[in-house]
Amino acid sequence: MNSFFDKVKDLANQHDDKIDQALDKAGELADDRTGGKYTEQIQKGVDAAKEHTGEGDTTKN
Repeated sequence: MNSFFDKVKDLANQHDDKIDQALDKAGELADDRTGGKYTEQIQKGVDAAKEHTGEGDTTKN
């Protein structure tokens, strides 16, 4: 029997491209809201999050 986390992981693997796009949008919003002061740190966070979702980073900036 699959656990809840196994199901979530399977969904993340199936929709990695959509998750990566959402992370990019969230990063852009955060960058806009901080006036671009933390662009590099935000991008590092987005990249790290992409590496931990699905099968890996499917979108390149």
